[in-house]
Amino acid sequence: MRAEDTIAAISTPPGEGGIGIVRLSGTRALPITEKIFLSPKGKRPGKAPSHSILYGYVIDPESGMQLDEVLLSIMRAPNTYTREDIVEINCHGGNLPLRRVLELLIREGARLALPGEFTKRAFLNGRIDLSQAEAVLDLIRAKSDEAERAALEQLKGGLSRRIKDELDKLTGILAHIEACLDFPEEDLELETKEDFRAKMDEIRETLISLSNSYEEGRLLREGLKTAIVGRPNVGKSSLLNALLGEERAIVAEHPGTTRDLISEYVNIAGYALKIMDTAGIRKSHDMTEKEGVKRSLSAIEGADLVICVLDASLPLREEDMEVLGRVKDKRRIIAINKSDLPRAWRELPAGYDEGASLPVSANTGEGIPALKARIAEIFGNASGKGEPAGAILTNLRHKLSVDRAAEALLRAKEELRSGMPMEIVSIELREALTALGEIVGAVGTEDILSRIFSEFCIGK
Repeated sequence: MRAEDTIAAISTPPGEGGIGIVRLSGTRALPITEKIFLSPKGKRPGKAPSHSILYGYVIDPESGMQLDEVLLSIMRAPNTYTREDIVEINCHGGNLPLRRVLELLIREGARLALPGEFTKRAFLNGRIDLSQAEAVLDLIRAKSDEAERAALEQLKGGLSRRIKDELDKLTGILAHIEACLDFPEEDLELETKEDFRAKMDEIRETLISLSNSYEEGRLLREGLKTAIVGRPNVGKSSLLNALLGEERAIVAEHPGTTRDLISEYVNIAGYALKIMDTAGIRKSHDMTEKEGVKRSLSAIEGADLVICVLDASLPLREEDMEVLGRVKDKRRIIAINKSDLPRAWRELPAGYDEGASLPVSANTGEGIPALKARIAEIFGNASGKGEPAGAILTNLRHKLSVDRAAEALLRAKEELRSGMPMEIVSIELREALTALGEIVGAVGTEDILSRIFSEFCIGK
């Protein structure tokens, strides 16, 4: 990959549509477009003002053949997504015209873009930092309103501002320490160790709070992993279909129809649930069914929420009690299904309900709105909803970096307390700086040197 290359790619999803877009970015974006574009009014892309649209045709300059009727969006550096010249060719949607236009651009001097290369150029050219670049992908992949809101806030720089605030504080401490170590002849006043420890504690508390927000961010980004479990034939697949509003899982009267995990996303009250229909839990000699039961038990262990389904029309069985026992310590809802039929029992055994049960009928839809409301309530409680969306961690890489910085600060604080040389403390502070800098993609010794010279007037 070379930064001087002009890159091109189809930027719209494959398949048929009203419009498809081929995007060019780089110093030769406009010259290449000049070669293949013909305007009925004689307008030239190279002369067009920035952020304007031209109507015309894409023409093969060798054969003179017209490939498509298009609109050109002209955007000149630096006010573009990549801070390079960008041309977007708005073609008729469809694989053939888009592919032919892309092939023509490559023949005329562009290079096929690598995955994510437009966003990578936006980062390398300083338009966005690394956490904002990652937010672009989160925004594209968002499966719920809340996940989209969090990704958009991060793209706007909410997380970056918080990280950079802590980087600035940390750089100030390190600059002061290293100024005194490197320029002792200047007789600079060194703050007391208690002052340094207090500042480190303040930064570390902020980082710990940020790290603790990861669970909320993970739930927003990945969805609440929800397993529907129960013995065979209690209506698990029917309940999944009712929550999805479509016939996704096969439903049959005989037990054991579901033998593998069926996973789907559903949006409930703005939250995404990754909901899994599992095989019925019971003892079986059938090897395929036994494997399905094994996977069901594994799904219970890995789930953020378990919906345990019981059949209200039949007496409770030993398998029901086994399932209830397995989900007792999980975040759970007990869905008492087939409530439209005469009840065979009224109350759960002592210690199993604890206010978590709801009567539902997957067949008639009775109780489904209440079940969705309970799920949304649990999701809101699980995710905390305490921090503004831009100030939470949704990415494991960010959490690991924040944790590493907090640990380095703790070590620095302990070294100060034990009387270790300030050079050792400085090493730990640099480790914290490096860890936080990895989140936004920018930190180095120049940051510290700049702070030293600006604040302490070294070399006057």
